[in-house]
Amino acid sequence: MTERDASADLPDAAPAAATGGGVVDLEAARRKRAEAERSASDEADRGLVARAQAGDRAALGELLHKHGPVLYRAVLLPRLGSDAAAKDALSETYAKVVANIGRFTWQNVGFYPWLRTVALRVALDQLRGRKRVALWEEEDLARELDAASTTTPIDDRLSAQRDLDDAKKKVDAALEKINPRYANAIRMRVLEERPRDEVAAELGVTPATFDVLLHRAIHALKKTLEVKSDG
Repeated sequence: MTERDASADLPDAAPAAATGGGVVDLEAARRKRAEAERSASDEADRGLVARAQAGDRAALGELLHKHGPVLYRAVLLPRLGSDAAAKDALSETYAKVVANIGRFTWQNVGFYPWLRTVALRVALDQLRGRKRVALWEEEDLARELDAASTTTPIDDRLSAQRDLDDAKKKVDAALEKINPRYANAIRMRVLEERPRDEVAAELGVTPATFDVLLHRAIHALKKTLEVKSDG
């Protein structure tokens, strides 16, 4: 929720604030609004799925356009370790969804958990098919797929957040093993997405020197990950 969205709730909560319950009421209002948005999103997905299963390719395209960025950012890129590999896997995931949409059965958790399972299978196939630098190993992904098949799916937002949290833990563990200056460069520029000039200034170097520093930092991180994969 944006700050603008939150501020829209403040007038309604003002009377409660006078009695000391404003913060609690505002938080409850936020949760209620989030639940309503999630419910509306799921209903929209359900309608699109029904149309897609009836042969409406435009509806299927809407579903992929909506969930594709999350699959790429939270599932495929962290596990495959490169932009090119993640994009290839996303394309293959789309192809598999198109081919198998008729087999999907709607559940109350929504459409995303099924998409995530398809994407995980594609990522596992890629890891098995070639040697690459990645935060996840074959065994990690195989365990995730087993868990996805034997446990109740969680809703799409929580599932995506867990993927992002897991990826962050993997990256943090790897960064602890390299030069602290290199680790800081990666954290600020890559993970926090801060402007290049700002990070260079904070590290006390010119932007051109920072480019060299970041290149060396990423190389050091890759070497650390390669050692882990070979171990």
